[in-house]
Amino acid sequence: MAPLLETMPMVSGDGDTGYARNSTLQGGEQGNVKPMIEEAVASLLDGANQFPGGMVIADLGCSSGPNTLVLVSSAVNAVRCRCLQLQQLPPELCVLLNDLPGNDFNSVIKSLATYREAQEEISPLITSVVPGSFHGRLFSKCSLHLICSTASLHWLSKVPEELVRNGIPFYDSDEAVRRSRRSIIVKAYARQFEKDFTRILRLRAQEMVPGGRMVLSMIGQRADEEANNSLRHLEFMTAVLHEMASVGLIDKEKFDSFYIPCYGPSEKELREIIEAEASFSIIKMAVHEPTICVGRGSTTPNTRARIMRAVIEPLVVQHFGSSAKVMDEFVSIAEGLMKMLPLDEYPNKPGAFVAASIVRRT
Repeated sequence: MAPLLETMPMVSGDGDTGYARNSTLQGGEQGNVKPMIEEAVASLLDGANQFPGGMVIADLGCSSGPNTLVLVSSAVNAVRCRCLQLQQLPPELCVLLNDLPGNDFNSVIKSLATYREAQEEISPLITSVVPGSFHGRLFSKCSLHLICSTASLHWLSKVPEELVRNGIPFYDSDEAVRRSRRSIIVKAYARQFEKDFTRILRLRAQEMVPGGRMVLSMIGQRADEEANNSLRHLEFMTAVLHEMASVGLIDKEKFDSFYIPCYGPSEKELREIIEAEASFSIIKMAVHEPTICVGRGSTTPNTRARIMRAVIEPLVVQHFGSSAKVMDEFVSIAEGLMKMLPLDEYPNKPGAFVAASIVRRT
């Protein structure tokens, strides 16, 4: 499969199939982490940190659309509110938005320019976009004070090589075979996530000032779920693709070599990785149930199917060479399968989000 730099940006544009109109679950999680961002800002401003050169705030995986500025605007508002409480002038703020080069940055820049113009009536605000993968270096050393990220860091740098090397497909039409392989596949994905997330922490530690804070949230597992459930969202989407392959909508031979580079860790897994890497101390962790943004969507099967399409379409198009018409069929088949599943099974019961607030050790 091609590098993530080419395949992972969400579907661009503000049309019916674009990520901008199909990101209500992600938007809901941004609301869930807002208190964590406010607490992180209060800690920064109440502590020994000084900001003679301003405070720098970054968002990893900003994407495009209505969610793009939610995290950074929450941080900016929190800074100004806390400074007002402390009866001090707010520091100059610099906001950096990161995503892959293929992201719809034209839309992001327009939104950023409008936001900056409105905010500068209150106090100076510097803004910029930073194209690149968060699996590599992005920012100058010791330059960041606060990093925010939701619904992004579960994306892997690549699929587990051991599965590709050994010819183990992610999905098998035989349920017995699928069940027997599930543990092997989950462990391979978990090892890749551990490797990738350890590197993410190590890189961000280089880029953050001592005492800097990071608030992150990603698709994960509930505490009462079995480890083998960690890939159920991928299994459902791959099951939809299997149905498409069985009726000739996509190539059957290519199906066995299709993997989605994504892993949802448990709170325990995330904690253990953070503690083992040792650059950060954990302030708070939480597991959030999915929340739909009020007035911006619903939990109907069609809505959930369109959310999946907005996320997976770039991968499917790159691997199978599929068209928009074929992806319309993806939505139709996914919606039909959801209606056949019990209400307590994924995706009728979407996966949880695992969140953490951590501080760069001095």
